[in-house]
Amino acid sequence: MKKALFLLLAFTLLLASPSTRAHAQTAVAPDQLFKTIQSLDTQLFDAYNHCDLTTLGSLVAEDLEFYHDKTGLAIGRQVFVDAIKNNICGKVTRELVPGTLEVYPIANYGAVEIGVHRFHHPGDPGNIGEARFITLWQQQKDGTWKVTRVISFDHHPAEKP
Repeated sequence: MKKALFLLLAFTLLLASPSTRAHAQTAVAPDQLFKTIQSLDTQLFDAYNHCDLTTLGSLVAEDLEFYHDKTGLAIGRQVFVDAIKNNICGKVTRELVPGTLEVYPIANYGAVEIGVHRFHHPGDPGNIGEARFITLWQQQKDGTWKVTRVISFDHHPAEKP
């Protein structure tokens, strides 16, 4: 039931977006789509973890909408990149929790990625947070992919092993 609710929320955001438009895209097998989005997630968060703001910025849409349960809505690529630069670089790293990644196609748009990630604070090794996320990836006309919407929610301390 929760999974269905999250997918409904993701689709609602997609449909409500003024930038939603059809793009020609090749039908991709589910396994290939999963591998593509998994690779993009790795690229995005490798840039996040290493403060590679150029790469990070290249993977998100100009009109990115980022919904965060603690800080609210942030709109725009530059706002996102500046927030990473000021609040994340050198302070936090992210890892995808193994086995939590789900990827679903969105016809004539791209894909929705759902998962759980952990945030580590190098200066405070015992401080590990965890959160759920929904990311919408749009396949561009040239075949590249961009993050257009993110919902990051259910932030809480990770359980101790």
